[in-house]
Amino acid sequence: MKTRSLMLAMALLPAIALTGCQTAETKEAAAPEAAMAPQAAFQKALAAAKKANKAAAALKNEWRDTAKIIKAAEKAAAKGDYATAIKLANKAEEQGRLAVQQARDNANAGNPSYLY
Repeated sequence: MKTRSLMLAMALLPAIALTGCQTAETKEAAAPEAAMAPQAAFQKALAAAKKANKAAAALKNEWRDTAKIIKAAEKAAAKGDYATAIKLANKAEEQGRLAVQQARDNANAGNPSYLY
């Protein structure tokens, strides 16, 4: 039983070692892409936020602060603070989606029956 376990461990050891080497090379090669990742992630988040806000505006249900949050996200990105910019853009996108949902939910709500 010990011999079998030892042989299995010996067989798997080179595979594990090679995987570790491959991962180290991949991380080094991805370093230049990682520098561009925050800016690209912000652009993607900003586009989604603007799209959601535009959809809410089309339904005439744009929330008050959504455009302000988008502008704040753009300012943060201009300063290079992509973490804050992405966070704000995601918040603006969520507000846009919620505004659209609110407009759809209230579209045919009508007045309460006691008004008739």
